[in-house]
Amino acid sequence: MIKADFYRSSEGRLLGFEVSGHAGLADEGQDVCCASVSSAVMLAANTITEAFKISAKVSVEENDIMLKLGSDPQGEGDKVLLGLLTHLYLMQDEFPGYVLVKVHDR
Repeated sequence: MIKADFYRSSEGRLLGFEVSGHAGLADEGQDVCCASVSSAVMLAANTITEAFKISAKVSVEENDIMLKLGSDPQGEGDKVLLGLLTHLYLMQDEFPGYVLVKVHDR
């Protein structure tokens, strides 16, 4: 199962995420669920760090990616994270039992 944990401030802004695991829907290299989640996560991370140049701590390891926003006075990173969160909620609905999304308040 792919687990996506998002972290939200007391003001309601998204601060970052950690996505880990494998869907296990199909064999490696054939798993459309894993490919879809991986692509969305990398797009969000690259949009934050490369397109918007928002400082962020990013850690990528096998089966795990974590992103924590740094200074984001314009709130652009929060909006990108909200887009990713929304997308992963839709993936959770499309692939029940293969994707689990949670939001944690900090």
